[in-house]
Amino acid sequence: MFAIQVKNLQKSFGQTSVLKGVNLFVSGGEQCVIQGASGSGKSTLLHIIAGLETASSGQVSVGSVQVNQLSDDERAQYRNLVIGLIFQFHYLLPSLTSMNNILLPAKIASFSRAELNKLRERVCEIARHLGVEHCLEKHSYEMSGGEQQRVNLIRAISLRPKVLLCDEPTGNLDSANSEKVTSLLLDTAREQATTLVVVTHNEKMAGKFSRQILMADGVLSE
Repeated sequence: MFAIQVKNLQKSFGQTSVLKGVNLFVSGGEQCVIQGASGSGKSTLLHIIAGLETASSGQVSVGSVQVNQLSDDERAQYRNLVIGLIFQFHYLLPSLTSMNNILLPAKIASFSRAELNKLRERVCEIARHLGVEHCLEKHSYEMSGGEQQRVNLIRAISLRPKVLLCDEPTGNLDSANSEKVTSLLLDTAREQATTLVVVTHNEKMAGKFSRQILMADGVLSE
């Protein structure tokens, strides 16, 4: 069964066509990487699958969810509970600590106190592994870009999403932390049968994926 189905997806910004009839089928539990030059449409594709942008035409399904038919409120719920997102821009709320940023989707979903406590334990465990446990009570403006990126990763995987979408997840990291993040993403996806789609320019990271896809001029090829 396909976890992600993209059919004849097209997206234009004004007179500029960015996605030109993209088709993508990713099976449940599959991990794949998309590479391509800047401006080729990779991030736009991920944003549409995530429900952050709307397509000009075509269909996007994630599991049983028809993403292009969701209302704004339904899109927010979809992003909170169905998918995990790691993007180049961290989207951490500056008014909240890292821990509260990570816990926010669970609080919106009305997790019980016991469930939140269990989630906190998981967050602390992942943070220790990534070397950012000291950042959990900090705000985004008190952290480096690499620290924010790792906090964003924790937020994305802590609720064990069925689908994880990552746009340059190692973009702000040194080589050692890039290795840690790559291993964590792949190990987590394999252990939990998470469908993982990663966009990256990192050749070393891309080489660890069995399925590699190229995007050029708004079209995918393998």
